[in-house]
Amino acid sequence: MDSEILKYVDHTLLSQTAVWEDIRQILNDAMNYHAASACIPAAYVKQAAEYTDGKLPICTVVGFPNGYSTKDVKVFETKDAIKNGASEIDMVINIGFLKDRRYAEVEEEIRAVREACGKHILKVIIETCLLTEEEKIKMCGIVTDAGADYIKTSTGFSEAGATFADVKLMKEHVGAAVKVKAAGGISSFADAEEFVRLGAERLGTSRLIRILKQH
Repeated sequence: MDSEILKYVDHTLLSQTAVWEDIRQILNDAMNYHAASACIPAAYVKQAAEYTDGKLPICTVVGFPNGYSTKDVKVFETKDAIKNGASEIDMVINIGFLKDRRYAEVEEEIRAVREACGKHILKVIIETCLLTEEEKIKMCGIVTDAGADYIKTSTGFSEAGATFADVKLMKEHVGAAVKVKAAGGISSFADAEEFVRLGAERLGTSRLIRILKQH
C-alpha cells in the first residue's frame, strides 16, 4: 500500500537553498517511485523538463509563498513556467484581498491564471492555517467558479500545513469538478492514507519517498 500512495504525491522541493543536484535527486526519485509530479522552484523548471524529457510532469509555484504579487505578475510567472516546460501550476491566492472580502478580485485573478495555464493543471493554494472557517468555505466556491482543477491547503511555508479537518471541509464544499490537494507537514504513510481516505487526490510532500528509501 505504501508505494501505491505515491501516485498521489507531488514530490516537492521548494527550499530557497536547493541546488541543481538536490533538484535532480527529487526528479530521479519522483520518476523511480512513480510520483504524480515533481514540484520545484520556477528557476529550475526548464532544466528539469529537459532532464526528465517527458517522463515526469513538472509542477512549479506562482505567487509563492505569500500570494501578494499582482495578478499580472502571477499571469506572467505562469506563462513563463509553462513556456519553460511546466505542466502543473500551484498558485497562491491574495490572502489580504480575501480577508478584505474583495471576492470578485480574488476570483478574477484565479481566472486569469487559469487562462494563462491553458490545458495545464492549475492548483490554487488558499493557506488554510491563516483563514477562518468562513473564508475556507468561501474559497471553495471561488476556486470552483474560477475553473481551477484543484484547491490546495497550504504552501508549507506558513504557520501550519494540511489538517484532516481542512481536507474534509474542502471536500464537502468544492464543486464536483474540483479536486483537493493536501500539502505541508505530511510526514507519515498513515497520515497520507488518511488524507486520501478523506478525499485528497494529491499530496504535496517530500518525506514519503525519503521514508521508503530508508527501508
